[in-house]
Amino acid sequence: MTCNNAGEPQKGVFVTFEGGEGAGKTTHIRFLAHTLEAMGREVLCLREPGGTSIGEQLRAVVLDPQNDAMSDECELMIYLAARAQLVSQVIKPALERGAVVLCDRFFDSTMAYQGYGRGLDRDLVRRANDFACQGIRPDRTILLVPPSARAGLARATTEGADRLESAGDAFHERVNAAFAQMASEEPARIRTVHSASKKSDTSRAVFAELADLFPQFEELLADPAFFASLDKKKEGASVKEGDA
Repeated sequence: MTCNNAGEPQKGVFVTFEGGEGAGKTTHIRFLAHTLEAMGREVLCLREPGGTSIGEQLRAVVLDPQNDAMSDECELMIYLAARAQLVSQVIKPALERGAVVLCDRFFDSTMAYQGYGRGLDRDLVRRANDFACQGIRPDRTILLVPPSARAGLARATTEGADRLESAGDAFHERVNAAFAQMASEEPARIRTVHSASKKSDTSRAVFAELADLFPQFEELLADPAFFASLDKKKEGASVKEGDA
């Protein structure tokens, strides 16, 4: 169990990042992780589907454009299977030892993509999500919104589209509308951040929505130079994947 400076056990914190394609989740997860690590917190960065050996194999199957015959029901079950493994193998143990877990997508994506995008029964998707999550829910969800669904998709597919990214404009418009609806229904947990033209402005907004969970952020929010440094950095590799 991680302890704070006073020797008291630190509570694990689970933060998820959601949004349509090309919203910039990777950039802001990485910057947040580096900041928290500098403050002495153990941070685990994950992505869905993935984060475990089993999950990464399932990811390769569900996103492979060659698997165009995959049914919507099969797609749903693959995502849920990967999540169940990630929760039991990685997320639960990390939170129990007091780590901060930052996850690129979680159960909100399943509802948005499979419930709304694919049109599967939403009550079934909700109950299946509950089963896969094993009682784990995010303490906070940051919904990153690109200027438009089309702009975000274009940015996400500069090196080719995976099976979900190739689902068409109408599909992705339904997904983005679903995220907006879910945010309006759960404003305490899901905080909407619109991607600004400058990464520093977007990151500052993300930190502001997390300041109640990490009080140290109040000092950073008062320092414009801290976020300005982000605009000078080039986009790096994908988010580090945690595998227990």
